Amino acid sequence: MKTLPKLDEHLCFALYNASRAMTGAYAEYLDALGITYSQYLVLLTLWEKDGERVSRIGERLFLDSATLTPLLKRLEARGLVERRRSKQDERVVELFLTTAGKRLERRAADMPMAVFCKTQMSVSELVALRTTLQALTRNLHAHARKAG
Repeated sequence: MKTLPKLDEHLCFALYNASRAMTGAYAEYLDALGITYSQYLVLLTLWEKDGERVSRIGERLFLDSATLTPLLKRLEARGLVERRRSKQDERVVELFLTTAGKRLERRAADMPMAVFCKTQMSVSELVALRTTLQALTRNLHAHARKAG
């Protein structure tokens, strides 16, 4: 009879704990900005490319519309973003930063470095870890697409 590995030997548990710890490391900064971690991720996509399609944001963040829509409504209610129908195709909804959303980027600028310092890891260690996690994510998504 096969036995399961112990809890601490499971990769999924290590990733789960690391994800919760990383989100927690951002908490004090995000609380000061008045946004959640998920909202921060949406804003990061817009700080890279304002006016992004809502569908593309969902793809980048691996969020379905049932999860993304309420998140966007909260950001819109806070006055940080604005949803607009595309002028080229009314079926397409694009998301734009408001002036307040753009100002928030400047307030958030020091956050990545502050969190980096909390990790107590070198830049090369974190880059290698990120690269490994990105490969793991690609592989698992590719497998899910083949299976589905």
